[in-house]
Amino acid sequence: MRRRAGLVLLAFAVFFAALSPLLRWYAFPRLAKVPPNQYQEVVLEASPATLLDYTTLKAKKVEKVTIVQTLKGNVEESEKIERSAGRDVVVWDALSYIEGPGGETVSAIPERYIFDAHTQAPVNATGEMVDGDPVRREGIEFKWPFLTERRDYAYFDAQTRTTAPIHYRGTRTFRGLEVYYFEQTVPWTEVPLPKKMPVEGITPEQIARTGMTRWYTTQRMFWVDPVTGAPVNGEEIHREELRDARKMGMSEDTVTAFSGHVKMREDYIEDTVELVKSQRVLVLLLTSYLPWGFLGLGAGLLALALWLEARTRPPRGPTTA
Repeated sequence: MRRRAGLVLLAFAVFFAALSPLLRWYAFPRLAKVPPNQYQEVVLEASPATLLDYTTLKAKKVEKVTIVQTLKGNVEESEKIERSAGRDVVVWDALSYIEGPGGETVSAIPERYIFDAHTQAPVNATGEMVDGDPVRREGIEFKWPFLTERRDYAYFDAQTRTTAPIHYRGTRTFRGLEVYYFEQTVPWTEVPLPKKMPVEGITPEQIARTGMTRWYTTQRMFWVDPVTGAPVNGEEIHREELRDARKMGMSEDTVTAFSGHVKMREDYIEDTVELVKSQRVLVLLLTSYLPWGFLGLGAGLLALALWLEARTRPPRGPTTA
């Protein structure tokens, strides 16, 4: 009976030892993915800020500018793209809505972001766009991959429609979480005028015909949970200018359209941190807790099987000369 029990224990030891790397290196890459129906809303504020007053055509200091960013999973579109791409795809319809201190609309820029549900790599497909303009993304946007590494990543900037490195600047502690800090500086670049203008009846095409141009620079900062790849905090030191502005009747040739240090609102930081803490447990189960647990269980069962085997062997009798 002991020998039979030892063989059963040995079989289980081999099973759990084999299951450990299988769970980490085979199951995890296939099971861990961004759900296609995810909805997320984040509110950011620049307080104080400088904003162009379109009634006087002069920049002025304001108490606060609010930016509402929404990400909504488009399940129907993701299923269409999956059929042709042959892999799990997520389609996010995003909107960055900016309003002034009195609730007036400053701009509203929609995006469609299409990416691989497992790796977060962009999937270039029909419908990918920023503010109605077709784009072909390279690099990540909004979210880092699961198990983020301590290295630079290619990051897509929606304003310039270009990709540039976002640099890993070290490991930090944020609200009890160990996070990776990333930073990117976009130099002054001419960017398109938004399709939705703050003044009713004025189109970007009319402004472009005058020769006035819009320029933009930002310093972008993210605190990213390395387990889930989700940013738990984000900030931007953001500046926009209108150049050759005298062609539109302004008193100066270069006018600040918007300037401010944009930060996530405190209540949204708290909600995001709590959500990430709950989600990272699921990822750690597949990458750490269960693989190491199964490996330890396999080693324990192997030791027990060997101990039972040793006890079943008859004692050696005395040797004779």
